[in-house]
Amino acid sequence: MTNFQHIYQHSYPVSPDGNPFVQNDLGRYTQNHPVPPDDVAKRKTYLVGSGIASLLATAYLIRDAQMPGENITILEEMSEPGGAFDGAGDTEKGFIARGGREMGQHFECFWDIMKDIPALEIPEPYSVLDEFRIVNENDPNINPCRIINKRDASKMGLNKKGQLDIVRLLLAKEPDTYYKSIEDWFDEDFLQSTFYLLWKTMFAFEQWQSLTELKWYMHRFLQYLPGFSNLSCLRFSRYNQHDSFVVPLVKWLTEKDVNFQYDALVYDVDLEITAHRKVARGILWRDKEGGEHRIDMSAKDLVFVTNGSLTECTGYGDMDTPAPYHKDMQAGWELWRNLVRRSPAFGRPDVFCGDADKTVWQSISFNFIGRDHPFLKKIKELTGNDPLSGRTVTGGIITAEDSSWCISLTMNRQPQFHGQPEDWGVAWAYGLYPFEKGDVVNKTMLECTGEELLKEYCYHFGLLDQFEEVKAHTKVRIATMPWITAFFMPRGKGDRPQVIPDGCVNLACLGQFVETPDDCVFTTEGSARTAMMAVYGLLDLDRDIPPIWPTQYDIRSLLASAKTLNNGRLPGSWLLSKLLKNTYYEDILP
Repeated sequence: MTNFQHIYQHSYPVSPDGNPFVQNDLGRYTQNHPVPPDDVAKRKTYLVGSGIASLLATAYLIRDAQMPGENITILEEMSEPGGAFDGAGDTEKGFIARGGREMGQHFECFWDIMKDIPALEIPEPYSVLDEFRIVNENDPNINPCRIINKRDASKMGLNKKGQLDIVRLLLAKEPDTYYKSIEDWFDEDFLQSTFYLLWKTMFAFEQWQSLTELKWYMHRFLQYLPGFSNLSCLRFSRYNQHDSFVVPLVKWLTEKDVNFQYDALVYDVDLEITAHRKVARGILWRDKEGGEHRIDMSAKDLVFVTNGSLTECTGYGDMDTPAPYHKDMQAGWELWRNLVRRSPAFGRPDVFCGDADKTVWQSISFNFIGRDHPFLKKIKELTGNDPLSGRTVTGGIITAEDSSWCISLTMNRQPQFHGQPEDWGVAWAYGLYPFEKGDVVNKTMLECTGEELLKEYCYHFGLLDQFEEVKAHTKVRIATMPWITAFFMPRGKGDRPQVIPDGCVNLACLGQFVETPDDCVFTTEGSARTAMMAVYGLLDLDRDIPPIWPTQYDIRSLLASAKTLNNGRLPGSWLLSKLLKNTYYEDILP
């Protein structure tokens, strides 16, 4: 456990004998309404950035700390909220989302607040969580075609050494993984296995990236493994995640009188630093004309900083234009670097943003126009699902295993965007290896126009002979993101700041580049957890922060996962069956 355990679990942080695995029980006892500070109505709060972490922190401030909305200001560099949770477009240019996030039932912090945010399309008393659950319970997720062309996705293809290396990693202490890459731990057989193909494309891991993060992911998502091959373990929103989560959240915050200051680029926080205290005294920002501004703060005022940015420097392209690859640093990293200059407690950003070539990849939004579109017909052929039915289509990504770019494509429930015509199907796609030459297009992914990217996808989906027809009825939007997996770079202790850095009285860090005790990055839940920790920690709210769902300690999950990793055969099952036969635990085996 970490040094902020005192803000994480109030009820039973450890057992009487000091066992750190005893955590709060996730029960209703921990879901109390905390008593806020007496002076909360006199305090002001400033949040840098309007990504999902900031928006959720604002919601926790209002609901749990009872801070008046008019006391809260969100400073956003762009002209609209949401950060990486974006989604936009029209019929002229086509619709685009830079990314999509896999969701699950056990996002304990995220669902804790979204159950109190009113739904947009169903009446009171229903919430965003209610809306999400209704959609998923009535239209369960399943992917009938996880891999094309050759492999059986239900067979993990791990030899005994690969399985044992996974067990070894789960048993390893975190410091034993610092500054190691995935390929430092696993051999080539593992890297060529079906398991790793499924894993790396689902979570966007590359073999030169962090073994530490891989370890945390395996702990975090152990319960996913039995549904790994067909993605039945996942849940998805009805629309793109900006419309499904950001829009209702911003509407609720606006109704609570929260102030949104757009076109405000925060580049520094003035800190008063003494031997044991760090107090934020001012926020420095620029408007879009370059004008300089300062917001003065008292020690009772709060500031929440989203340090780093996974979508900073995004370059955009279209059917005729490649998306530029921008490596220059902008505000999302400038602020973090300035904080580090004031104190090493804020971590080491260069560990993450020092080599864009190892963190960049490209996402593509394909807009397929017309019910008879060859690509829509191909998706129906592969999945058995009508892409324009309004129900689950691919159920997650389809990966072309023989692609040199390692391409994947997903089409979620349609329409994905408000304003999307009923005969349009919008798919999201990406490639893990953008510096490799294409298999048909003799260019790297980053060099390609939308037309060339579309041609490569047509080849791998068996539509090359219909390419001209496909091209005539498709709009393509491209996004090249230099830092999209920057948080996956090999790291060690202290490279990421604590949510509340050492000595900070009124400043906390949010988002994907901060430490949490048991969660992992590149998830909506990770952002929500940092938001909850920051608010509860700075205001000393007596409410427990739920740990990740403890399936990694559940014998049923462990047995089911072992069976999955061993190609559907549970090692020693005959002996366990014999020992448990005719006992209370007879049915525990998967």
